[in-house]
Amino acid sequence: MLEPGDKAPSFTLPDQNGDLVKLADLKGQTIVLYFYPRADTPGCTTQACGVRDRFEDYIETHAARVIGISPDEVADVKKFHEKYELNFTLLADADHAVAEAYGAWGEKSMYGKKYMGVLRNTYVIDPDGRVARVLPKVQPKKHDALVLAALAELAPSA
Repeated sequence: MLEPGDKAPSFTLPDQNGDLVKLADLKGQTIVLYFYPRADTPGCTTQACGVRDRFEDYIETHAARVIGISPDEVADVKKFHEKYELNFTLLADADHAVAEAYGAWGEKSMYGKKYMGVLRNTYVIDPDGRVARVLPKVQPKKHDALVLAALAELAPSA
């Protein structure tokens, strides 16, 4: 897993509209990069709608851009984005290569059955492209409070 101070792994992925988003093009911005297992499932919907509903806190208070990444195809990400009127970028990591690079792909278990999947990790990337905070195994209902608290800790004191 990545640690604070590590250089954030570069990536280029399609967004909900099929347009390519490159991490390198976002340099100079604070990025909240969160990985979620699957579009339009209960936990992922709770997490995404939480970001949507607190969007002004991310943008206006912390000047942070939020990006969600899942192993879904672009069409599924687009449907999810439209259905819940999400106001931030979602990226499709269909081969889960970016999730693997970030340490957000690993063994999970449900009902005693083990399988590989996305770990619900969130990374705050500073304007220099370095990992500033790592929030592993975030619970969807607690996601925004944890991320916004981390952003507040990173804010320069006035």
